[in-house]
Amino acid sequence: MRGMKERLERYKIFRILASIYRIKAVRLLIPIAVIGLVYWEGQKELRQISLGRTFGELRRLTVEAAVEIFLLSLFSVAVMSLYDFMIRRHFRLKVGFWSTFRYAWIANTFNNIIGFAGLTGAGLRTILYKRSGISPVLMASAVVFLSPVVVTGLSILSWGIIAGVFSVGDLFTEHRWLIFAVWGMALYLPLFVLMQRSSLFAKWFNRGEGRTPWSTVGVSLSASLLEWACAALTFWLIASSVLHDVTFREIIGMYAVSAIAGILSMAPGGIGAFDLTVLLGLEQLGFPSDRAMAVLVLFRLFYYIVPWLIGLIMSAFELGNAAKRAGDKIYDPDFPLNVWQRIWRWPGQFRFLSDLGVWALGKLVLVSGLVLLLSAATPGLLYRLKLSEEILSMPLMRLSHLLSVMIGFMLIVLSRGISLRIHRAYVWTGILLLAGAVFTFTKAFDFEEAIFLLIVGIALWMSRARFYRVGAPVEARSYLLWYVLSAVIAFLYYWIGSHVHHGWLKHLPTADRIHWMFGPRPYAITALIGLAGAWVLLTMLLLLRPNRRIAAGAGPEELDKLRLFLKNHQGNLLTHMLFTGDKSFFWAQDDEVLIPYAKARDKLVVLGDPLGPLKRVPEAIAEFQQYADQYAMSVVFYQATPDYLPIYHEYGYRFFKLGEEALVHLDTFSLTGKKNADLRSVRNRFEREGYKFEVVSPPFDDVLLDELRAVSDEWIKGRREKGYSLGWFDKAYLEQAPVAILKAPEGNILAFASLAPGYDEGRTMSIDLMRHHSGTPNGTMDYLFVRLLEWCKEQGYHIFNLGNAPLSSVGESKSALREEKLAALVFQYGGHWYGFKGLRRYKEKFAPEWEPRFLAYPAWVSLPVLTVDLVRLVSRRVQGRKK
Repeated sequence: MRGMKERLERYKIFRILASIYRIKAVRLLIPIAVIGLVYWEGQKELRQISLGRTFGELRRLTVEAAVEIFLLSLFSVAVMSLYDFMIRRHFRLKVGFWSTFRYAWIANTFNNIIGFAGLTGAGLRTILYKRSGISPVLMASAVVFLSPVVVTGLSILSWGIIAGVFSVGDLFTEHRWLIFAVWGMALYLPLFVLMQRSSLFAKWFNRGEGRTPWSTVGVSLSASLLEWACAALTFWLIASSVLHDVTFREIIGMYAVSAIAGILSMAPGGIGAFDLTVLLGLEQLGFPSDRAMAVLVLFRLFYYIVPWLIGLIMSAFELGNAAKRAGDKIYDPDFPLNVWQRIWRWPGQFRFLSDLGVWALGKLVLVSGLVLLLSAATPGLLYRLKLSEEILSMPLMRLSHLLSVMIGFMLIVLSRGISLRIHRAYVWTGILLLAGAVFTFTKAFDFEEAIFLLIVGIALWMSRARFYRVGAPVEARSYLLWYVLSAVIAFLYYWIGSHVHHGWLKHLPTADRIHWMFGPRPYAITALIGLAGAWVLLTMLLLLRPNRRIAAGAGPEELDKLRLFLKNHQGNLLTHMLFTGDKSFFWAQDDEVLIPYAKARDKLVVLGDPLGPLKRVPEAIAEFQQYADQYAMSVVFYQATPDYLPIYHEYGYRFFKLGEEALVHLDTFSLTGKKNADLRSVRNRFEREGYKFEVVSPPFDDVLLDELRAVSDEWIKGRREKGYSLGWFDKAYLEQAPVAILKAPEGNILAFASLAPGYDEGRTMSIDLMRHHSGTPNGTMDYLFVRLLEWCKEQGYHIFNLGNAPLSSVGESKSALREEKLAALVFQYGGHWYGFKGLRRYKEKFAPEWEPRFLAYPAWVSLPVLTVDLVRLVSRRVQGRKK
């Protein structure tokens, strides 16, 4: 059996399928394609639906029926917690009864809404049970054990359809593919039983603890059957309340067939396929599409949305910063995950759920905004309108309606700030929730919406300690997206409001007087005013966002402070780049540690290692991470050296090798010997022909700078100067260090190279800018390098840094990371874009010692996205400074 497992793992098809599935876009396209196909097939039925008549059917639902449906829906969702109690018993999890129920409710309701083949529930269970001390390894086994159980109850219902216990009418006659779907689901039941009792399942999923007992199999089937039976019973109660003349056998059978279609679609909650199958089934039973749609709306509302909102509130209280810390360790490469877990990449792909508490609050605020808009778009109950007319004045109702719409739009905009834990968003949202509750009540006595807004406000207030951030990085395109989204929501508000108001007011004697609230024109005006208010708020957030100052470059005062700092502390090979002025400085540990950085989207990229005493660096990194977190930024270390990797590792960083630095030890450098014959020949030839080498120290006169600029401009040929980790031609920057010059026999400057001291008591010197005229003789730069090495040796320097060889010696090991192996291919074959191999070979002439450089990045940061951000950072347009 072990050999069979190894052979399966070696099959390339499994690797290919795993690679394809890991592409999130592909996973999203599958349900989207299914939903599109369903819409295409069901255009006829969908065109027959009238939104106004559907809302009319919903308004006819009695309060008693609504309460019954609400209670049964909550009971049906609560039944799903049996799964968690089952794994709690089977795996002997030491979790309390109430905690198990809470975890189950949150995981199941989120899984119903988001879906993704159960991965949402799996990731959430791991995070939640982690809070009770259950290890992710054990939860991995529990969730894998639970996954095949869920649909067995539906498989039992399928056998009921085949046996004739439940009726499906003419669905099979009109849509014969449903027969195969039902039979396929029915055959899953014996397959499940055989699988549970097999030795293969026991070895792979039961961790070698023996075959699954028959009692456990029976409990699993019972729990799943009870879940699907309660869901079907909820659907039947809704259908009987709306349609009245329906039979239990027909509704249960139609629900089961529709649920099977929904599962096959792989869409969250079976949306699309489930709904269309229900519409087709009810239409064949003789019910109009409007009433059938009312059944679907109520089922989605009571069985999915309302429990999910409760789950949002529960998760907002359940999960906080502690959840984030727990979630950070969910995915550990040392966990002995089996092959199926590795294929699904579970649960690492749901890292965002680790901070679900604040995320849930953001979604509650978003829902609050949508609730206000929906409440304003649909007229209130007639008896409440009559009561409002008697108690409240018309101007107050008009003003309350308009303000409710504006507040709804603003809450939608602010929900993103709540998810990002921004303090200003918390303050504004709290004020708007309270105002929204008041105005939605005074516009038509909509106390349900007001109570919901107050509950969200209380949840927000109880979580106020989580909103500590000053700001967050938001790109212009994100704001554009929010502008477009708010415009779409405004159009939907207008469309819903203008299509459902007809015929609702005819029973009011004063319908003409309050028609201003419900005609198409008033809805359009209200939508435009609300949209304008939201856009004003969004524009203020864009212009006044405080995180702009986080990216401010070092000014003259900061550079003077840097010079004073370097008199008492050692620098490194990248320290000289700090004088370009495009980096920001973070002073930590009472100004004893300097962390230079630049902003790249939502990341603060540190150039090299922190400067200062090594023993104070760990605490300095913690300070800087806390500072970055106030602005929702991640900290990345670019060109980290091997000596600091243990420190970064302690703070949870991953590493990617960027390349190697070429360091020439000047104490042993010499042109003697056979290996250096070519360099000796170049040196002798240039000196014989009258070329002159000299090193000029600042300050430089204008004539020299003009000559150097002419060489630089010809070398650049109109290309953009690089920045961040590279120097560029700038007078103020060049005058920080000496410049090596090579003059032709005629006396004109042929080439130059600026130098970058290491600020380490005269031990190290680096090459910075290297520029030359076109058409220079062969060996020009060789001669310049040789003379530079000799000059530095004469000045007492010990090491000369020839610079970095990108991607050098990256991914050569068989056990290297996948990304590093890809980088090795780029190094090998990427000469068309950049001479990686040629640059390495050139620097090898001088017999350097190669020292690796790394990229240290947090585990939750995507390496491909980070790579693009770094390329943009280095390629960012630079501007010269005046002295």
